Amino acid sequence: MVKIVNYQKRENEEGNPFFVLELQGGIEVVKSQDSGKFYVTARKTTISSTFDELTCQSLIGSELPGRIVKVSCAPYEYTIKETQEVITLSHRYEYVDENVVSKTEKSNSTIEEFMSKNPIGTAFSTNGHFVEQD
Repeated sequence: MVKIVNYQKRENEEGNPFFVLELQGGIEVVKSQDSGKFYVTARKTTISSTFDELTCQSLIGSELPGRIVKVSCAPYEYTIKETQEVITLSHRYEYVDENVVSKTEKSNSTIEEFMSKNPIGTAFSTNGHFVEQD
């Protein structure tokens, strides 16, 4: 589950305003690459909406089924607000619907289940084609 924690007003290319909802996942413990110490954080992302400002305000605190996942992307520069340090990132966070998450997990477990029940003498090659083993 993710929680709606805030909203932001933005403009599209034509200059028309719209609102995005800020989503936050559960807390997670991360180890600092610099100090080696652990800290607690939460993944955040935004999602576009068709809601007006009053509706967005009323949705703060609501939960949605799903999670926020880390997705690779082309490198880009990001400025840390507190320190003004500019860093290069090659990932972003996206909201994934619970139904999509459970379908992916289900298909992965089905493959693993099949492989564990696969009779000796047969296997899948690394390119995904069925091959007979001698």
